[in-house]
Amino acid sequence: MTIPDKRLEMLFTCCHPSLDAKTRTALTLRTLGGLTAEQIAHAYLDKPATMAQRLSRARTKIKAAGIPYRIPEAGDLPDRVDAVLRVIYLIYNEGYMASAGDTLLRRDLSSEAIRLGRILHDLMPDLPEAAGLLALMLANDARADARTDASGAMIPLDAQDRRKWNHPQIAQADALLKSALARGRIGPYQLQAAISALHGQAATWDATDWAQISALYALLDQVQPSPVVRLNHAVAVSYAQSPQAGLDMLHDLADTLSDYAHFHAAKADLLTRAGHRKAAFDCFQIAINLTENTADAEFLRGKQARLSLH
Repeated sequence: MTIPDKRLEMLFTCCHPSLDAKTRTALTLRTLGGLTAEQIAHAYLDKPATMAQRLSRARTKIKAAGIPYRIPEAGDLPDRVDAVLRVIYLIYNEGYMASAGDTLLRRDLSSEAIRLGRILHDLMPDLPEAAGLLALMLANDARADARTDASGAMIPLDAQDRRKWNHPQIAQADALLKSALARGRIGPYQLQAAISALHGQAATWDATDWAQISALYALLDQVQPSPVVRLNHAVAVSYAQSPQAGLDMLHDLADTLSDYAHFHAAKADLLTRAGHRKAAFDCFQIAINLTENTADAEFLRGKQARLSLH
């Protein structure tokens, strides 16, 4: 099997199975993805210093053990593909919502991730998760033109002009997802793509099928448990059931996600909708203090300021 792209070839080369999954993904993101230790730490909810130490130890291990950086044989690819999928996914996420800087979107990163995802899907057409990841990226990317205004300010999903969405691209993502699901091997990228598909299929915000999205997040948390998945599940429950039901689910995440800006922003939204305006104001402030992306911080300040007007 020939890998028809030098960058993708290097991703497979760097994702050496002798390193633990998190370390090889982080090292590949740093070496080939161009992400900084701070950006990688943000993706893993780690402290930058902790991630920098992990990367340093990995380089030391590679040198001491003489781990070869050579192009893998065809038989080596299955052991490395999960890490490659993870790298592409995290590169896309940093492009979808930059963890720092003055702009919300990094189209250079998201476009490169989609390009690599297409090649990987062509290389492994029978791998459902490769199709699922590509479907997820295409579905999310289809909304890119509606996510910011002319000044670069963030527009949330509920306020986006859905006429600006790339509907042919959403249809392409749906077809990929349907093909992947038909293989009967459900994975986390397919589940996330299914969630994104439900958003893409809703003609209006009010038409969103939050009950089904909530159920998919519950399943995703079984397949790939994480505090961020549980956070997103709580937000979905807040719309499917009530803001208070969502808030109840956040209690167990408060310590784990104490340094995660999106946790406090989501909690502030739920508190606002539940009528707890003072607590919401304070939560917005915590989120603002933790946010390193200027566009995201300005968006949160606007929401906080609107609380003061009532």
